[in-house]
Amino acid sequence: MVAGLATADSMTNPDQMFANAGINLIKARATQVDTNKKMVTLSDGREIPYDKMLLAVGASQVVPVIEGRDLHGVFTLRAVPDAEKIRGFLEDRKVKKLVFIGAGFISLEMATLLSASRPDYYDITLIGRRAHALPFMLDTELAVRLEEYLVEKGLEMKMAHEVMKILGQDGSVSGVELATGERVDADMVVVSVGARANLELAKDIGLEIGRFGIKVNRFLETSNPDILAAGDCVDKEHFVTKKAAPGQLRGPAVIQGRLAAKRLAGYGIEFPGVLNASAVKLFDKTVAATGLTEAQAQDVEGLETVSATVDSRSKHGMIQGTKPWTVKLVFQKDTQRLIGGQILSDSQAPAKEIDTLSALIFGGKTITDLTTFMCAGHPDCSSEPSLEPIAIAAEQCLQKL
Repeated sequence: MVAGLATADSMTNPDQMFANAGINLIKARATQVDTNKKMVTLSDGREIPYDKMLLAVGASQVVPVIEGRDLHGVFTLRAVPDAEKIRGFLEDRKVKKLVFIGAGFISLEMATLLSASRPDYYDITLIGRRAHALPFMLDTELAVRLEEYLVEKGLEMKMAHEVMKILGQDGSVSGVELATGERVDADMVVVSVGARANLELAKDIGLEIGRFGIKVNRFLETSNPDILAAGDCVDKEHFVTKKAAPGQLRGPAVIQGRLAAKRLAGYGIEFPGVLNASAVKLFDKTVAATGLTEAQAQDVEGLETVSATVDSRSKHGMIQGTKPWTVKLVFQKDTQRLIGGQILSDSQAPAKEIDTLSALIFGGKTITDLTTFMCAGHPDCSSEPSLEPIAIAAEQCLQKL
């Protein structure tokens, strides 16, 4: 929407869809819940009784407490109203110099879409505190390849830099100052450094809170047996580590919403935990990842790993138009189980193999299992079978044991 590729209407479901499904849709803020009377009070004063309640209150962008955060021209992006404000500011102010604070996929995707929408118009700088972009998706060797590509496409990448303050003039943003003292001019600053669960209502109710959100069991039931919670507001368990993990992504939120509905209907299906599988398209590159990176596995979880990175191509070598793609597989060394995968591709099609890797992780597949992994093949749709990179990566890891 910011880059003009989608509209607000195309991003939201029409109210009539809910009405057609027999759902009474009320647009008001829930301000209070009386769990004894089982009554929800709304911002317009109405009270709604309930037998069971589902909390899906989402998350909000984190804005660092730094000087200049309230200047005109400083934005965050979380929902359609945020995108409308950014779009309006870009058009009204004829903005050219953009600074993105944060190098996750929201910053990268917005920066690349804007750059592609008006080539050679914007002067875009991305500033990240960590050593490389997409630190929760890619290990260093793939992140470096991506950053080199983004620089070639015209983006300024300032990684391992910290913004100390946002500079202003006459109440409007004029730039940012880094910890090194360097100043970067800006007509607009977008801050995207993460999100935090909205917990105010849950705390008022007295629900138990976990490390990253409302604490729920595997059926998404909270500490109150008549209240369920799902989506960005809940604490999730990582499928590999079995520890609490942040997971504010669309996929887990959709599945949790469906699962909560099934639970209310009497089903006993457990939520398996998250792998935080995600994908992002940056110019003509597609990046996808699932599970743990090797750095996360080693440095955060203390796991010994074995990994392999394999380059392949999107089509058989005899077909014109082949595009390169790379996959990295990460295995836990003692169990030999697959625990993570990363893909960097010049074609969108191979990036969907990240879902295959997720299924293999959920299935507990090991290095030896994957040496016999066989893909459907067609010369115009995939590389020749001898270059199928998942099996090759497993073969290489087998040789490293």
